[in-house]
Formats: sequence, C-alpha cells, structure tokens
Amino acid sequence: MSLQAFFLIILAGLIHSGWNIVAKKAGGDARFSLFTAVFNALIWLPLGWWLGKDVVPSWGWMEWVFVTASAVLHVFYFVVLLRGYRVADLTVVYPLARGSGPLISSLVAITFLGEELSTLGAAGIAGVVVGVFLIAGGPRMIAAIRMGESSEAKARVLSGLYYGLLTGMFIAAYTVVDSYAVKVMLMSPILVDYVGNLIRLVILAPLAVTDWSETRRLWRVQWRYAAVVAFFSPIAYVLVLYAVQSAPISHVAPAREVSMLFAALIGGKLLGEGDRALRIAGAVMIALGVTALGLG
Repeated sequence: MSLQAFFLIILAGLIHSGWNIVAKKAGGDARFSLFTAVFNALIWLPLGWWLGKDVVPSWGWMEWVFVTASAVLHVFYFVVLLRGYRVADLTVVYPLARGSGPLISSLVAITFLGEELSTLGAAGIAGVVVGVFLIAGGPRMIAAIRMGESSEAKARVLSGLYYGLLTGMFIAAYTVVDSYAVKVMLMSPILVDYVGNLIRLVILAPLAVTDWSETRRLWRVQWRYAAVVAFFSPIAYVLVLYAVQSAPISHVAPAREVSMLFAALIGGKLLGEGDRALRIAGAVMIALGVTALGLG
C-alpha cells in the first residue's frame, strides 16, 4: 500500500467515524436516508455537474448497471445501519459492521479478483478483526447472552449483533461493486458516488409521501444532522475509492477500520456507552493491524 493511499484511508476513517456519531445522535429512520440524499444532491451539485456533464452521457449499460447496483446496496446499508442505531449501541453496531464488511470484501477480492495477500497483510486483517471484537465489547456481549443480564440488555446486545453483521454484508457488497467500478472500469470515484446518490434519492423519494405529516416533523428535527452527514459522508467514501485505485481492495477494506479507533475514543466519550479500557485496547489492535496492512 502506498503512503498516499495509507493517508487517504486514515483521513477517511476520521471523517467516517464522525458522521456515524452524528447519524446515531439523529436517531432517524429511513426518512433520514432521504433527507441525507437530498442534501447530498444539492451540496455536491456543482462538482457533480462539472465532472459529469461530458462523462456521464458517454456511459454504456455496464456503467449504469454498476452505479445502480451501488445505489441499491447503499440504500439497504444506510437503512439497516440507522435501524441498528435506534435499537442498539453505536459501539456495538458500528464496529461489527465495519469489521465484518471488510473481512468479507477482502476474501471476495482474494478469491475472485485475483488479489494476493502477504503473511504480514493477513496478520493485519487478523489484528483488525480482534480489535473490532474488543471494541464491540465482545466478552461483555458473550457474557450477556450466556449469563444473567436482563432480557432487555440481552435483546439490545442481540439486536446489535444482528444489525451490525447485516450492515457488514451490505458494506462488503458495495465495497466490491464500487471498487471494481473505479479500479477495473476506471470510473470516476466522485461520479460513482454522486450519480449513485441521485439514484438513491429516486428510490427513497416515495417515503416522503407515505406519511407527510411525520416526514415534516422529522425534517424539522433532523435536517441539521442530515446536512452534516450529507457533506462529510461522500468525502470519506470518495477518499477510500481513490485509495482503491492505487492499492488492493484486500488491503484498503480492512485498513478502513482505523475509523474504529476514532469511534472508540470519540464516540464512547460522547455517547457514554462504557467499557473504555476494552475499547481502547481494541483500538490499539486495529492501529497495529492497519500498520501491518500498510507495510504488507
């Protein structure tokens, strides 16, 4: 992995953890995805138009298939993630999602895209996975399921496991689709994200009219959170796609989990979800794993 790709991933991780904390605090449902898509389309319109006015009209059916597939997968990812944030702790859902997603996408890249992984790189992935387990409160989650915590606490932990792993599956899917688009088909990372968001907006638009009074109420409460997520989320993801252009997916995907280091130190403090020492230990494991990936 080049030094440039490494720093792109570090910066993306910091931004990614930040907007996820904002999304958690918003407490939104699928309509929050719609609000975010609206702001995304408006905020990034000048850049999207400038880069796409000559390029997008020349796209063939393959480009549109990949962008549409990416949009659909991102819709499922964001809706499932928000649902998890409403019923479980961010410091359970987020690390499980971020940990399982890259592990799956790395295995796909190695198995089907012909990428190779060194021993040091494999050790790096292992470090990331262990670190994510610790940050998610792995020992506590297992104890909660086996031992005598309240049924409500168990339900919250199990919900976190379920939604975290389900979100991770969608992360793996869109990571492979988008990485193929920018790495093999040489599509612009910015256009993949922006045009994909326009398609997401069309998919989510019917949500606004299913219960218009509720949509208006949620808009008044959540629009500021949605604007922040819409501004920062594309930056984080486009940085990752640029990193993919110069580094293997099997390295970039796990290295993105450096965001968990920031989430553990920032999110745990802001949201008061406890287990600070365990999560810092997990963050250290992730840092070591990311370093091994960068060297391997």
